[in-house]
Amino acid sequence: MTYCVGMVLEKGLVLMSDTRTNSGVDNISVFRKMFHWQVPGERMIAVMTAGNLATTQAVISKLEERTKHPGERETTLLNGPTMFSVVSEIGKLLRTTIAERQEANGARGKGRFTASIIVAGQIAGMEPRLFMIYPEGNFIEASWDTPFFQIGETKYGRPILIRGYDREMSLEDAVKLVMVSFDSTLKANLSVGLPLDLMVIGKDEFAPIHQHRVTHDDAYFAQISTNWGEALKSAFHSLPGYSFESG
Repeated sequence: MTYCVGMVLEKGLVLMSDTRTNSGVDNISVFRKMFHWQVPGERMIAVMTAGNLATTQAVISKLEERTKHPGERETTLLNGPTMFSVVSEIGKLLRTTIAERQEANGARGKGRFTASIIVAGQIAGMEPRLFMIYPEGNFIEASWDTPFFQIGETKYGRPILIRGYDREMSLEDAVKLVMVSFDSTLKANLSVGLPLDLMVIGKDEFAPIHQHRVTHDDAYFAQISTNWGEALKSAFHSLPGYSFESG
């Protein structure tokens, strides 16, 4: 399984993904699910993937090929005029890749090769934007009402994000919030696991201003996990006590 979060703020974008893939309790592997491309001073685009590993790797490989060897009149990550046009092309590529794999596998391929993608980035002269692409290739954009996207194992970390998110918060606080969300997910679901990849994209920077891989010996993440657990217990005990005689 997978857990990826993309968050848009006034000050930029915060992205985090796990790296665990598994096809059984005794077959666990680590694969990167976060990728990025940039043109210094002009654009920065990042992608996070969830779903069938063969499908997502094929999509990323095709994006890399188009970036290095663009065809005539072909829209790529590095020449699309807007984020909308870039995301449209990624959506078409995802839909086509899924269809090819399902067709090659016939009836056995039904539903086996699905994937979803979060795309985040900024092109010079425009605002940072965040999108989520569905397996069908269609997509939605983050807004004031939906300022973050999750893909994969979303349910355990979502309440944290809903309660803690503030569009005006600092990028550092956003990282802390995302780490709490991941800690809650890791505690509840063994199919999501370390290491975690973190990327922070500052507004108008057109490059990652911070990248970090959270491993098993990461002191800050361990402190977040411990302190959050203790804070929850403290908050629980501070709530009014329930009495069987109150009713």
